[in-house]
Amino acid sequence: MSEANPPPNPLPYAGIRVVEFTHMVMGPTCGLLLADLGAEVIKVEPIEGDNTRRLLGSGSGFFPTFNRNKKSIALDLKQPEGVEAALRLIATADIVSENFKPGTMKKLGLDYETLAKLNPRLIYVSHKGFLPGPYDHRTALDEVVQMMGGLAYMTGRSGDPLRAGTSVNDIMGGMFGAIGAMAALRQRELTGKGCEVQSALFENNVFLVAQHMMQFAATGKAADPMPSRISAWAVYDVFTVKDGEQIFLAAVSDKQWLIFCKAFGLEDMLADPRLKTNNDRVRAREWMMPILRSHLANHSAGELAAVFEKNELPFAPITRPQELFDDPHLNATGGLAPVRMNDGSMAKVPLAPFTLGGERPGIRLQPPHIGEHSRELLKEVGYSDEAIAALETRHITLGD
Repeated sequence: MSEANPPPNPLPYAGIRVVEFTHMVMGPTCGLLLADLGAEVIKVEPIEGDNTRRLLGSGSGFFPTFNRNKKSIALDLKQPEGVEAALRLIATADIVSENFKPGTMKKLGLDYETLAKLNPRLIYVSHKGFLPGPYDHRTALDEVVQMMGGLAYMTGRSGDPLRAGTSVNDIMGGMFGAIGAMAALRQRELTGKGCEVQSALFENNVFLVAQHMMQFAATGKAADPMPSRISAWAVYDVFTVKDGEQIFLAAVSDKQWLIFCKAFGLEDMLADPRLKTNNDRVRAREWMMPILRSHLANHSAGELAAVFEKNELPFAPITRPQELFDDPHLNATGGLAPVRMNDGSMAKVPLAPFTLGGERPGIRLQPPHIGEHSRELLKEVGYSDEAIAALETRHITLGD
């Protein structure tokens, strides 16, 4: 169950070894992307396993989502023998990745400065709440930086800040950590030296809201929260239609407005000089939109979708996450793959959202059991069967 068919072509980071000391979402996302692209990613877990394995509610899907294509070794890093085993493993690595609180890795002797002295070619990726500066002592979470970084303000209604509906900064912060690691690998090819890569939640969030910052720089006017913003396009809304169904519909150019009006018998609006251009229609939204909503209200969402698709106009059903398991496009294009859940059952998980040579990077290894590869990896770095057994007896390591 743990091994899938090997990819037909070598993946770009095959032969690169990553040792990750990560948990939750941000750090594991970095390792996930490198693993999907062929790297051997070794997840160092505590003896009891990554806490993410035991989360409930919104965190219950974290581990199977972000830990495929990885190996697991369980080590007690509170014991010097556990740290020694980690150091032996790191000695074989190209990349170390971590997302613990500032100072944690230094206390263990596993910080970049210490490890770089042992291996100047090592690339070290740190995922933190903040890049070095006045805030770097703070404890950060995705929701914390969304609040302080303007994203919650932009997502919610005026006076009601609201976090985005997924772990956007954790996931993208991990993505930028992976991009930094890729850049550092290329730099190492040129210089022969590794370096430290830092990625942070707050700075990632600021990158996400940069367009709103620059809107203010360009216009001198503050961006309104998304629910109350003045859209750049006249028809760009969720419509409530027959039987209370909802659908997002858009007509974002003058050509699309022409097609839209003809498709729905709105010749009078098409001929109205007050609605000639997109900007005219934006200014007329207060009286124009109620007319459009009333005109479309007796159509079902399916009927509207069919007309919009036929006429190549933008539209979207309002989909709940669980409905995506049955999405025909995702299933037809191989966008979902079987994955082992924490309880051993199988589900489907979205793959990385890109192709290489027409293929989505797939699942070569299922999310590992705690310590599934401990013995294999310890033997590889020089431990005998007897030494491994002694470490297991003292609960310094755990074999699957």
